Amino acid sequence: MFILVRYSYRNLWVRRLTTFLTAGGMGLVVFVFAAVLMLAEGLEKTLVSTGSSMNVIFIRRSSETEVQSIITREDASILETFPEIGTNGRGEKLAAREVLVLIGLRKHGVRSAANVVIRGVKPGVSFDLRPQVHIVEGRPFRPGASEIVLGKNIAQRFQVGGVGQTLTFGMRTWTIVGIIDAGGSAFDSEIWGDADLIMTAFRRPVYSSVLIGLRRYSDFQDIKERALKDPRLTVEAHREIDYYASQSQLMARFIRILGITLTMIFSIGAVIGSTVTMYAAVANRISEIGALRALGFKRSTILSAFLLESVFLGFLGGCVGLVAASFMDRLTISTINWQTFSELSFRFTLSPSIAFCAVSFAAIMGLVGGALPAVKASRMNIVDALSLR
Repeated sequence: MFILVRYSYRNLWVRRLTTFLTAGGMGLVVFVFAAVLMLAEGLEKTLVSTGSSMNVIFIRRSSETEVQSIITREDASILETFPEIGTNGRGEKLAAREVLVLIGLRKHGVRSAANVVIRGVKPGVSFDLRPQVHIVEGRPFRPGASEIVLGKNIAQRFQVGGVGQTLTFGMRTWTIVGIIDAGGSAFDSEIWGDADLIMTAFRRPVYSSVLIGLRRYSDFQDIKERALKDPRLTVEAHREIDYYASQSQLMARFIRILGITLTMIFSIGAVIGSTVTMYAAVANRISEIGALRALGFKRSTILSAFLLESVFLGFLGGCVGLVAASFMDRLTISTINWQTFSELSFRFTLSPSIAFCAVSFAAIMGLVGGALPAVKASRMNIVDALSLR
């Protein structure tokens, strides 16, 4: 085995220009493949990290998102009486009535407006329910005041000004008093204010959802059944982490299908390039193959040597493409959340599983590209190979 590895490595190094060009072509394919998976992974991670397994979100039955949901004040009052609700350090129930509306804001350098989520929350309690959200500049908004805090992505990417500036929407002028960092979750792309004031500003008589913090993780099934069995309620309970994870599935699936389809098309060219390279290697080493056969090396050994060389070529290209793709995790991009039709910013995310898939895909391309040349080399007749010097 050591002789095979050394033999394959030496021949790749002797033909290093061809090796690097072929590996570079495979690397480009792997770069696209890894970037697509990183894009879908980043979207899923952003939305999944938005929720907590200890929180339960109530929305109207048959509604898929908070944008479509309506919960009356009476329903909210009933939900807040459930015994499974936990309390914070101040003795308050971990229950927050929230409202979600969309407004149009202009991004830097863009004339057209993009939809942005305005989330009306319960001062204090909503922050307790989402410990990943914290103020990084300024202060929290005061209850009953026309004040708002911006997600950091909104502050960076939209023409909204900074702390101390004002923003007008919903027939009211709001003062920006703080910037929140939600740890890369979807809340970084939202604007928060007092729920009751936002409802008044937009003339909304109903809430969008009620968020509840459980006393115990195991209480979810009990509170879900309690809500379903109560004839006064027309709401449905979801674990918050599952609710946000479901929002990412459609978009992430679309990205993966589109990206993998394009990658497969590009990979055909890379495989052909690998095949041509390995055929050239076989043609240039016919006498070497004959000598190896004369020394007693079996056909299977010759086959393994050329397959190993081809797989190593693909592995090299995979590493090059993966290293290039790893720099993409420094970028933040934005897209439309198809569930809420609002702007959502997220980053490319490289995970160990993506790295393994990318390198494996490259090795498979090398294996497929080198299969026919390796079979040809293993089937050569000793006498014919030695006579072609």
